[in-house]
Amino acid sequence: MNTKNLLNLKLTDLAIKKIQELLQCQLNKKFRIYISGGGCNGFQYNFMIDDKISEEDSIISFSKIDVVVDFISLQYLIGGTIDYKEELLESCFFVINPNAKTTCSCGISFSI
Repeated sequence: MNTKNLLNLKLTDLAIKKIQELLQCQLNKKFRIYISGGGCNGFQYNFMIDDKISEEDSIISFSKIDVVVDFISLQYLIGGTIDYKEELLESCFFVINPNAKTTCSCGISFSI
């Protein structure tokens, strides 16, 4: 388990605040970011609260919260920024990814 931010992954203040709210009543759980196949561009971002941490996961600490990223997803998040938006019709986490060649208009899927 790696605990250093070798990815240069960033979280905005809004994302940190929302993650803190989500984890407030979740004992021993972490915020997980992972990439899966899907969406209209081939890959998509996923976010979840998780208590299952494996030896291959990286745990990155930000302002009193821990973010977990699995070994395979690490390569797709290098230099990325996790943000959160709250709008009238939609509230969600999203990734600003300098490695993505194309992204979907919804911001959830991307290609490398």
